[in-house]
Amino acid sequence: MHPTRKRRLILILALLAAAGIATALIAMALQRNVAYLYTPHEILNGSAGPHVSNGDARFRLGGMVAKGSFKRAVGSMEAHFEVDDGDARLPVVYTGILPDLFRENQSVVATGRMRGKVFVAEEVLAKHDETYMPKEVADKMAQAHKKHQVQDAQPAPAAGTP
Repeated sequence: MHPTRKRRLILILALLAAAGIATALIAMALQRNVAYLYTPHEILNGSAGPHVSNGDARFRLGGMVAKGSFKRAVGSMEAHFEVDDGDARLPVVYTGILPDLFRENQSVVATGRMRGKVFVAEEVLAKHDETYMPKEVADKMAQAHKKHQVQDAQPAPAAGTP
């Protein structure tokens, strides 16, 4: 083989190897940062998997803040509330400032880990109004409504229609 061709072949093989290593490193980094969304029912019945239930995996918890469940210790930033999906309730603990739109009977998505039977949130997000809900949460809430035979609310008539 000609020396010039040999150098080009080595260079191409080195570039391919570098691209393969870079792709593997990026894939590993992205895999570690993936946070799946689960409902309280999926966590409590074990369908979310053992890594979620025992606290090894970081994940997102979605549902509604249960009515009458919000409590904050006096002089503390620690908030306690429950997330409900229509099938189950899961207690949540969060230390920090809650979003302005956080309130009971509102949709919430929290990111964190399980510690025993309590979800310890690192981040809490609240929806911006009653018409918006993340698609994943909406799909899972629709499944719960169907299971419990909850009627969907009828849409309000448009302004100016009888």
